[in-house]
Amino acid sequence: GDWDFWPDWKDRRLWVTVTPIVLVTFPAAVQYFLWERFRQPWGATVCVLSLLFGEWINRYFNFWGWTYFPVNFVFPAILVPGAILLDTVLLLSGSYLFTAIVGGMAWGLIFYPGNWPIIAPIHVPVEYNGMLMSIADIQGYNYVRTGTPEYIRMVEKGTLRTF
Repeated sequence: GDWDFWPDWKDRRLWVTVTPIVLVTFPAAVQYFLWERFRQPWGATVCVLSLLFGEWINRYFNFWGWTYFPVNFVFPAILVPGAILLDTVLLLSGSYLFTAIVGGMAWGLIFYPGNWPIIAPIHVPVEYNGMLMSIADIQGYNYVRTGTPEYIRMVEKGTLRTF
């Protein structure tokens, strides 16, 4: 959804909870199929790499090619570290239950730290027109987008969260 498109929506609350919960289903299904049929422990990684490739094609052609949004505005989330952990847990345990509990927890816990190298530069605080904002917020205000994110954008101002 919008949490994975725009860098100013890659926040510390919704993006880190919604995205890993929603995206664990397809890697788990592919992992189950490849493990059950072929005993190959790399199903989640293959699924995530395929998804990432498709997302980059989408982001490049649709966001940059048609609307000229800079690619650093719409980069996809990195799910590879979680997929590798999910596959490793299945390989070492051989148990679906253990993989679901431990691997699923590892998938969710590694999501945000796995994306830190990408999102850290855009969450640097800067002073902009007398307000303390992040670079992602400044990008969102200066590069106006149409659609829902512009109208529902939440702006943090000290401890007060307003629309």
